[in-house]
Amino acid sequence: MGIGRIETAEAPVTVSSAPRSSSGDVVRLPAETRCAVELAALRAADRGPKPPGWQLSPRAVETFILGSRERVRGEDGSPVEITPKFVGDRRLIQVAIATLASDRALMLAGEPGTAKSWLSEHLAAAISGTSLLVVQGTAGTTEEQVKYSWNYALLIAEGPSRRALVESPVLRGMQQGQVVRIEELTRCAAEVQDALISVLSEKQVAVPELDEVVSARRGFAVIATANTRDRGVNDMSSALKRRFNFVTIPVVADLEQEAAIVERRSAELLADLGVPAAVPRDVVKLLATVFSELRRGQTIDGKAKVKSPSTVLSTAELISVVADGALMGSFFGAGGQGQPTVRDCVGALVGTVAKENQADLAVLQEYLETVAKPRSERLWRELYQAGRELLGE
Repeated sequence: MGIGRIETAEAPVTVSSAPRSSSGDVVRLPAETRCAVELAALRAADRGPKPPGWQLSPRAVETFILGSRERVRGEDGSPVEITPKFVGDRRLIQVAIATLASDRALMLAGEPGTAKSWLSEHLAAAISGTSLLVVQGTAGTTEEQVKYSWNYALLIAEGPSRRALVESPVLRGMQQGQVVRIEELTRCAAEVQDALISVLSEKQVAVPELDEVVSARRGFAVIATANTRDRGVNDMSSALKRRFNFVTIPVVADLEQEAAIVERRSAELLADLGVPAAVPRDVVKLLATVFSELRRGQTIDGKAKVKSPSTVLSTAELISVVADGALMGSFFGAGGQGQPTVRDCVGALVGTVAKENQADLAVLQEYLETVAKPRSERLWRELYQAGRELLGE
């Protein structure tokens, strides 16, 4: 498989999601820091061929992203568990990794909240050892953020010089042979997207003021993300699309799989915040069912149709609802027990459904009356009662 010294062990070393050190007061650590132990173990055990400029072989990158049931022996000989960072089709991940080893850029497209940015961050961390070379696409993103700009105080004092040049993340990635991430590319204006065409085609950036051309080193690659709902903001030109291999990240369709993802990620978020409470598994399963049924427009058993809200009910939104419910239960739980309940999560659920259109509250109310109310299980009764209290009798 390209990775050596993989063995089973009685007691795996579980990697903490956030190292508690001098970085313990940082709100969010980058993937290469959070997963430093896993990455070090994979590098020590990796025996597969590496593309030029890569820190891991493609097989090891795949193992890092999708996780492994077997433990990897680290440099000190201790077994390290490689946890899954992304749950999805293995073939999609393999196509993404193979694209980054080629001369083409990778486009991760899909609905909002399908973990495109999360996947791009971990791919960059595994391949280059850093995920921090990022251009955030917005309506205000300029061509300078794709190529370079100037320190104008130095420019006036010294004239054009390397010292006065302010490198963009793209230019830095080209010089260092590392992966660059461009988030929400379709939110960038057309002229910014056009500036990227020459970078992807020629793998060079000309700096005429210095009479210099910066060429990309081996290992340089671009991962861009785009929401399919934003296609009409600034649609990519055909010329730019041809420079990308597109990988579409689907919404998680399997209920059990989505519930497992939400349970794990919400637990990681709460651990980072130092909150010991966790939402019970049956409550997570209930909320995942609500999201799934509202999203697909019918009940799980297919027996009844339901209206879908206009907002995106993604897995990322579900993680937020569960984490918010856990915080509510921890801080304000009944009797000071701090045990999160369905009631604690309903407030966040209502806010998520109505965030784009208040009219969607009627959709949720109808769902409670036609789907939740007839179900006799205790949790469904709690959901119905809590929803009625928040939305009004």
